[in-house]
Amino acid sequence: MNAITIIGSGMAGITLAREFRKLDPSTPLRIITADDGGFYAKPMLSNAFALRKSPAQLVTQTATQLAEQYQLEIMTHTRVLHIDSARKIIQTDAGEVTYSKCVLATGAQAIRLNIAGDGAQEIMAINHLDDYRQFRLRIEQLTKVKTQIHIAIIGAGLIGCEFADDLARAGFHIDLIDPNQAPLAALLAPRAATELHDALQRAGVTFHAGCTTTSVTRTSAGHASRLQISLSNGKLINADLVLSAVGLRPDLHLAHTLTPTALQTDRGICINVYGETSAQDIYALGDNAQYARADGVHQLLPYIAPIMAAAKAIAHNLQGAPRPIQFTPTPIIVKTPSYPVATLAPPPGITGNWEYTFTTQGDSTQLCARFFDLQNHIQGFTLAPHQASSRAALLAEMSD
Repeated sequence: MNAITIIGSGMAGITLAREFRKLDPSTPLRIITADDGGFYAKPMLSNAFALRKSPAQLVTQTATQLAEQYQLEIMTHTRVLHIDSARKIIQTDAGEVTYSKCVLATGAQAIRLNIAGDGAQEIMAINHLDDYRQFRLRIEQLTKVKTQIHIAIIGAGLIGCEFADDLARAGFHIDLIDPNQAPLAALLAPRAATELHDALQRAGVTFHAGCTTTSVTRTSAGHASRLQISLSNGKLINADLVLSAVGLRPDLHLAHTLTPTALQTDRGICINVYGETSAQDIYALGDNAQYARADGVHQLLPYIAPIMAAAKAIAHNLQGAPRPIQFTPTPIIVKTPSYPVATLAPPPGITGNWEYTFTTQGDSTQLCARFFDLQNHIQGFTLAPHQASSRAALLAEMSD
């Protein structure tokens, strides 16, 4: 059956299926996924522990329910081995299927740093639900033999900070390691990054700034902790578990092995404003895609809002009604209850300055930082604590 075929059942793939079915209730639609096809919101992984959410509770729909709701076929536990774009054939470990149009929504893989030591292979990364299951299992094993569990997190970006806050609030001792002088340095206004650091510290997080992890080694049986982390500044940290949160790398395997010609890639799969790759009738979206900007430059956008915008446009394009992907400025909501912050980082390469205002209401003070370029146009902002009305007002100010 020459169905429109989506490879990947994460947020990108399922959102596209939903948007397509809004427009077209009858065209054959298929999803191929390497896992069980259950749908969960991936951003929930980084704040599920303090909420006491088990892996099963994070799944909101099973593959069977999705197939029924959207009238599609889901091939679960099926790995795609190869795509022949000339013959429109997808080779899987369950056999061949043909497609009319194909969408790559394979996401990204956790970056693995080159860290020395005999304990480096025990470093965990949580990029999907199975990773979270393994993490919870390891925590359960540790709680049987220890009353205080120490967790070291490598990387103080968005995911690292969210995990640090979540796990500290759940009662674990957290060491957070990053080469920058403050957490979330790439996304927040400097003053806000400093306040986030202080809030995490009050929550029980020890921040190791300006250093990297050089090795992770197993300690002897006489030590209380099982792993020892050596930092580039000479410090040693003992931990029961080490999490890596240094970022994601787009999954380009299918793009590189596609025949007769591999897809155009850079850091991700390069797509045009319609979501099309360099091969006819093959599209991409999500964490594996590198979106075209108006100036022709491609950029990775590993956030929820770009996925939603791309899915809506590509759904129209799959139906034969071309519509360009249009992104609107959308702030990132950082899930750190110790310091609730929303931020819209200025575009890369923009020169300017941050300006701060503070508003006191009762016992709380709101920080509002605006980034102005050299022409005095607002290009970004950070708001903490954030409210929907405040975010909307700043977005309106940017549009003006």
